[in-house]
Amino acid sequence: MNLVERIAPVLVFLVAVTVIAELADEAKVFDVAAREAAHLARGRVWRLWLLVVALATGLTIVLSLDTCAVLLTPVVLAMARQLDIPPKLFAFTTVWLAATASLLLPVSNLTNLLALHQFRRLDADFVAVSWRPAIAAILITVGVLAVLFHRDLRRKYVVPPTPHVDDKVLFCGSAGVCLLLGPAFVSGIEVAWPASIGAILLVGLFAVRRRAALRWSLVPAKLVATVVGLFLVVGFLTDHGLNTVLSRIAGGTSELRLSATAALGANLADNLPAYLAMEPVAADSPHRMMALLIGVNCGCLLTLWGSLATLLWRDRCDAARVDISWWSFLWRGLILTPLVVTGAVLALG
Repeated sequence: MNLVERIAPVLVFLVAVTVIAELADEAKVFDVAAREAAHLARGRVWRLWLLVVALATGLTIVLSLDTCAVLLTPVVLAMARQLDIPPKLFAFTTVWLAATASLLLPVSNLTNLLALHQFRRLDADFVAVSWRPAIAAILITVGVLAVLFHRDLRRKYVVPPTPHVDDKVLFCGSAGVCLLLGPAFVSGIEVAWPASIGAILLVGLFAVRRRAALRWSLVPAKLVATVVGLFLVVGFLTDHGLNTVLSRIAGGTSELRLSATAALGANLADNLPAYLAMEPVAADSPHRMMALLIGVNCGCLLTLWGSLATLLWRDRCDAARVDISWWSFLWRGLILTPLVVTGAVLALG
């Protein structure tokens, strides 16, 4: 399979799911979900946080980590500001779960989509291999967050009013598309198809109900260009001996060593090129492929450039005037990353 054949479905999915997420946000699907979480928590931060954990996990699994990092982050930060809750609890909850909850389904992360053809080549079911490490990664992340932010979790707040929904048809249509994507993505169909159909349906609905919301900026052109550039750079380096170097570093039968090497590569040069560079090292078995994904997905939380989602998340934090320094991100990541990578690899069996 050549480079174009590999990246085309990934790029189509990326564009389609971003359009869906942006239009769903325009219809206030995520605002209403966040407010309902605040209402259900009945004034207790720890209850609200658990509901945000569930929302971030579900959003990541079904609509990808980029959707969680980009769209849920501003919603929960605004909610924290309105409720007078320290925002870093929710900021780190979204970005960490965007990474560690992205192991379960092929659609949850672009790296998973890239790896899917290897699982098919090995006649292995992706979810059958991923579900144990995915659950372990999520539980470890939640546990570390609870310890680091235990003081904030003891707080109380006043429940805010329900957000006003301007157009219930757009709201219901957008919410329905988001809900239907879940079973569509696990049906075995090439994920670019249901994502494209969902995007077309929402674009059509908005063309009738709110044409002004349809703009070219819905298409993540910069993100697409970045992904294409990363593919090309790694392809060039691979042709000039990168695989040999990585094979020596991550060689042997140790899946933990493979994951650790992948995590190091992700934090140095972003998780997409790290995955592409190391794929040949892991392509001989489904378990080694999953160990590689554990490294690049869950282990990229030491540097702010470890993944595209993290970069986008930082931009949203800056826009909300929530200061996340590289040092505060690093020291917290140094606590989580070894635990979540080791735990997920052990759960892999």
